[in-house]
Formats: sequence, structure tokens, C-alpha cells
Amino acid sequence: MTDAANCTVSGRSPAQLPMVFPLEGLPARVRIHEVGPRDGLQNESAIVPVEVKAEFIRRLAAAGLTTVEATSFVHPKWVPQLADAEELYPRLDGLSGVRLPVLVPNARGLERALALEAREVAVFASATESFAHANLNRTVDGALEMFEPVVARAKREGLRVRGYLSMCFGDPWEGPVPVDQVVRVCRALAGMGCDELSLGDTIGVATPGHVHALLAALRTAGLPASGAASPGTVSPGTPASGPSAAGPTLAVHFHDTYGQALSNTLAALQNGVTTVDASAGGLGGCPYAKSATGNLATEDLVWMLNGLGIETGADLAALSATSLWMAERLGRPSPSRTVRALAGTASPLSSQEQ
Repeated sequence: MTDAANCTVSGRSPAQLPMVFPLEGLPARVRIHEVGPRDGLQNESAIVPVEVKAEFIRRLAAAGLTTVEATSFVHPKWVPQLADAEELYPRLDGLSGVRLPVLVPNARGLERALALEAREVAVFASATESFAHANLNRTVDGALEMFEPVVARAKREGLRVRGYLSMCFGDPWEGPVPVDQVVRVCRALAGMGCDELSLGDTIGVATPGHVHALLAALRTAGLPASGAASPGTVSPGTPASGPSAAGPTLAVHFHDTYGQALSNTLAALQNGVTTVDASAGGLGGCPYAKSATGNLATEDLVWMLNGLGIETGADLAALSATSLWMAERLGRPSPSRTVRALAGTASPLSSQEQ
């Protein structure tokens, strides 16, 4: 049986590798926004038991992740895998020091989240008309109009709000997505008062130069990665005070369809981004974009950041053990290269509990 909690590579402890060689101009610390329990599992055809989901989240927290996106309050008809949100969220009581944001697709979703005393929510917009229709059955502007009162209500209730923006780098129906089109929707979400914007490469077609170009355009538009925009540069609708008064911080959300997720992440870090979305074991896809393969694997991200001397607070061995544990329950190997390398095998754990 693989001892997933003490994986080795060529007889060496993972703590000895990789060697640390920092690069100038990168942040000292990166916050990982773990999306495995929500984005990673949402496309699984076999329903994962709620107790397994809760244990997955607890293990991720124990591995040092401080932000774990728990679930989505979407209608069960659209994403059956997440139909157990009301049952799952209360099981996470007692997880101290861990932020547990949830996705709320509309006003009804927000009401459900508030009823369970969630303290962080996320809305999910699109940079393209085709995906807005496929995912939300609305136009881009129609979706923004739907989200505006949701964000306003969440802010009144004292909640932190993240704005996801999908198809920032390419769309399976429309092809290339103009940078100024992405900037326009980002400005609208910022104007609503979102605390953070996550720029999504939903189908994994971004390249580092494209990442540089988009983040530069956002800086020019008054939306730098740090959120430290000058008053009045974001949007006339931005509140005059409060967490988002200076503009939202920027995060990135890369898929690894063409093997570019880590290089794109490095490009984002070079542009001041300090929050990176990732999914334990590389789980995930998108039910409305069939060409979207797995998210950037959390373990692959941590391996790179460790080598750059960037703090994350994550325990790589514990993360890898958690992904192997989940891979066994899903009945297939973990797609993360780092998980496989540390385990010394491409197979999930045996049926014996760790």
C-alpha cells in the first residue's frame, strides 16, 4: 500500500526538493484559493457522498490551505453533484482559520447561503455572449444586471464577494476574446463592489504573453492586481468606502488543457497577482464547456512556489495524500503530475483507510 502521507521521490524526502531559487519581482506569499470541492467535483457524473466531500474539505484545511471553496447554491437540476449544499455546509462547523466561500448564481442562491451563515460568496459572470447564454441563459449584460442586487445585498450583510469571470482568454464557440471585452466586464463587477475578481481561462488556451497583456490592460483601466486603484478610476458605481473602495484584488484561474497553467501563473505573479485558484489533484472541468480539462493542480502549483521560495502555508505531502485519498474514492488516478511523482505510482490508494 502506498504510504501517501510520507511519499518519497528517488528515496528523498519531499521536504528536500525542490531546491529553492527565488526570482526577483515575485510576491513573498501567495494565497491559494482551493476550488477542488466545488469546481473540481461539479462535473463528476457519479454523486460523491456528502460525508466524503466534508472529509475532503477537512483534509485540505489540515494540509494548510486557508481558503477552500466549499460548494455552490445552484439549482440541483443544473448541477446535481452540488445538490447537497445545505447538508454539506453545516458539517464544516468548527474549521477554524479557514475561509469557506460558496458560489451563489442568483438571489435565491444568496438567500440559501445566508440561511447557513456563509460569510463569503462568489458570483459567476462571463466575458462572452455564447458562454453567458450556455451557463446563465442570459446575455453578458443581462447576467450583470442579475448579479448587481445580489452583490449589493451580500455587501449589506457584511459578506466578502468574489466575482468569477469566465472565458477571459478564449471561448469554444466564439474563439479569441478581445482584451477590452474582458476589461469592460471586470469594470462592471468592480463597480458593483466585488472584493476580488478571478480571471478564468476556462478552456485553457491562455499563454504567458496573453496573461501579461490582459493584466496590463486592467492596470491601465484602474484595476491593478493589488486592488490599489486611485479613487474614481474603477467605475462610477464603486462605493466611496468599504473593502472595495480602492478596487478589487485580482486572482487567476487557469486550466491546463494545453499544459500552460504553471507558465501562465508565473506570468500573473510577475504582474502582481498574489491569489491563485487551484484544485487538489487537478480535478475539474466545466459542464458547459466540454473542451475544458482539469484545473491547475494545487500540488503542481505548490511545488513550483516552493521552488521559488514563495510561502503558501501548504504542506505538500499532506496535500498529495489528500488527493490520492480522493482519487481512490473517484476510482481513478490523480491527474496531478506532482501527486504521481511523490507517490511513486500513477495509481490511487488501496481501499484501506489512511
